[in-house]
Amino acid sequence: MTLASSLSGKTSRKSPTLFDVLLQPTRNWIDSIKIKDQQFARSVCKLIPAQCPFERDIKLFGRTLFHIPPMCKLNPFYEQFVALRFRALCYLADECGEDVSIYCC
Repeated sequence: MTLASSLSGKTSRKSPTLFDVLLQPTRNWIDSIKIKDQQFARSVCKLIPAQCPFERDIKLFGRTLFHIPPMCKLNPFYEQFVALRFRALCYLADECGEDVSIYCC
């Protein structure tokens, strides 16, 4: 942000790409999913991992050949899935009184 834009109250924003525009309806749909059922909440918590899976360094004779990034960085819906899992955990803990520590590993 430049000094002129901060003084005028305007911020420069990057315009959304075509990719973002095409994925936005699906992101909105995932964000709109309501957790109202205990079994559905448990399924969501089991299906969506608590951590990014698959990050690895591939080594041969002690030298790193290549790095596989965490899959969450490649998933365009990662933030929506994490939010859905969080809503499911909150539902189980707050509404159902369940111990959710089994889903936090």
